[in-house]
Amino acid sequence: MKFLKKLLKWIIGILGVIIISAYIFDYEYILKGVRVVYFTGHVSAFIDDYPYFENDTIKKGTQTDAWPFHENYNTVNATQKLKDTNEELGSVAYLIIKNDSLFYEWYADNYSKDSKTNSFSMAKSITTSLLGKAIMEGHIKSLDQPISDFYPQYLKSKTTVGDLSSMASGLDWVEHYTSPFSITARANYDDDLAETILNQKVVKTPGKSFEYLSGSTQLLGMIIEKATGKTLANYLSESFWQPLGCESDALWQLDDDENRLAKAFCCISSNARDFGRFGKLYKDGGQWNGQQILDSTFVAKAIQPRFKGEPYGYGFWISDYKDKHIFAMRGILGQYVITIPEDNLIIVRLGHHIGRGFVNSFSTDFYTYIDEAYAMLNNN
Repeated sequence: MKFLKKLLKWIIGILGVIIISAYIFDYEYILKGVRVVYFTGHVSAFIDDYPYFENDTIKKGTQTDAWPFHENYNTVNATQKLKDTNEELGSVAYLIIKNDSLFYEWYADNYSKDSKTNSFSMAKSITTSLLGKAIMEGHIKSLDQPISDFYPQYLKSKTTVGDLSSMASGLDWVEHYTSPFSITARANYDDDLAETILNQKVVKTPGKSFEYLSGSTQLLGMIIEKATGKTLANYLSESFWQPLGCESDALWQLDDDENRLAKAFCCISSNARDFGRFGKLYKDGGQWNGQQILDSTFVAKAIQPRFKGEPYGYGFWISDYKDKHIFAMRGILGQYVITIPEDNLIIVRLGHHIGRGFVNSFSTDFYTYIDEAYAMLNNN
């Protein structure tokens, strides 16, 4: 018994030293990560995490533009491969939108059309959409405007807002998702995100090659807030959420309740139907119900590779699977809005896990969700 008491005291003492050291050396964000992830029974980031963070509300408007139902809505059963994939990877939503109408809609138990789950990096596409809107409204001059116009400490770098959006910033950032000491983990859990980002230096020549860095989009979001004088959530609400007739309010995670800086690189909590609207907006050249919401030239540029042979445009992933031009919003756990303009097709998938193995910069499940959508449409 004495031994156990002594052991317990040692454990408590060691934990105390770890906690104190974390605060002394500015690693207290790790404690928050442990509390949010491990103390909730998870081992990594998870889709239902928004209650554990501060959030800003993305308000819907008074008018809802509901998706119409296809004449054969939900009359075709999911293929066995789609069922197996959804079960294996923990899908919570899968939608096929054909000719701007809901052809197929499925939700897992305890999820529905109204359920909010984390977009993760699909938010990068939405942040780039806000960039396009800011340019359209004259808050930002063009994709070529230097970021030093907003943050003078980057005067020598020559990085532009377009470089941030297209992942060609040259920032000293390591995109690492498993180490608790990584800059990515700090950005997700720290309480002063601006300080974390502005400590980043430009160490490579910008505008020359593609390198996926979440810090690029976060800095872009901060610039958009400076340029517009509005929070990202408010600007998103007035620029897209309301004009597109979104069905529900959404949430954008913040660093904390004091700084209230949105995580531009991730973490918009919304539903499959509302996420899917961005696929339609870009498919239709920035128009919605005859109104030009986003400049068509910007849209066309965003959904084509900036660098030859690379799978990324401005905020969107690009694929030529099936010899078709495909652009996609993508999140780390297999969040997708996949748009195939030539077939007037949008596929939305939300879920807990992503497929194993990558082919041509996409995980294998990406191709499954496309293949099975075509199979179901062909069975119609």
